Amino acid sequence: MRTIQVIGIGTGNPEHLTIQGIRALNATDVVFALDKGEAKAGLNAVRRTICQLYAERPGCRFVEAPDPERDRRPTDYSAAVDDWHAARAALYEDMIATHLGEDQTGAFLVWGDPALYDSTLRILERVSARGRVAFTVSVVPGITSVQALAASHRIPLHRIGEPVQITTGRRLRDEGGAVTGATVVMLDGDPTFDGLDPDLVIYWGAYLGTPDELLSTGRIGDVAESIHVMRAEARERHGWIMDIYLLMPRGRQSRRA
Repeated sequence: MRTIQVIGIGTGNPEHLTIQGIRALNATDVVFALDKGEAKAGLNAVRRTICQLYAERPGCRFVEAPDPERDRRPTDYSAAVDDWHAARAALYEDMIATHLGEDQTGAFLVWGDPALYDSTLRILERVSARGRVAFTVSVVPGITSVQALAASHRIPLHRIGEPVQITTGRRLRDEGGAVTGATVVMLDGDPTFDGLDPDLVIYWGAYLGTPDELLSTGRIGDVAESIHVMRAEARERHGWIMDIYLLMPRGRQSRRA
């Protein structure tokens, strides 16, 4: 039976790949990836670099296919994501059936960790449910952008004995932007943190762990504009950006454990 490995690769630094990930990669016959267009070619360039550095198995192939289009400003977000996942499931099914033999192993190299705000495992569940191709799935955890952000800023994420919330920019806006404790915000493609309480402290980072890493921290009222400028310039330069930030009420960031 076919095997599909879902391998977390971290935030863009090839050294984020764990020893377990390297071993999984070296048991792989085919690495699958989605082509997001020329502007985001750097994403798969990182995947190819990882394969070049660590894949020692002769004949390992890298197979790409165009990523299905997605409505970025839908009126019904859940329905739009469901349609996008369905289109991806059909594509994954074709890729696996066409390029992976019955007793071979394929891999998807997932940014960060497969368990945190990534759709790969859900889409593979859809593929399996369709019944055309049979396979087993294994998962190799990776370093998340949450961990990389804290490491780059040299901070813990929480106050003594307090929880950490991990959410998305969309949900933060939909819920009115209230921040009462440590809050990590991911997938904020159009950041509006300058509309939050200006006294909140922000720890922002992009391209974490790579030579292109950008960092900023301070009171939102003081640093929001400069972060927007850095973000826009970086996106123009690279064609894509992956960033994340931690919000903390003032007076709490120094009481850490």
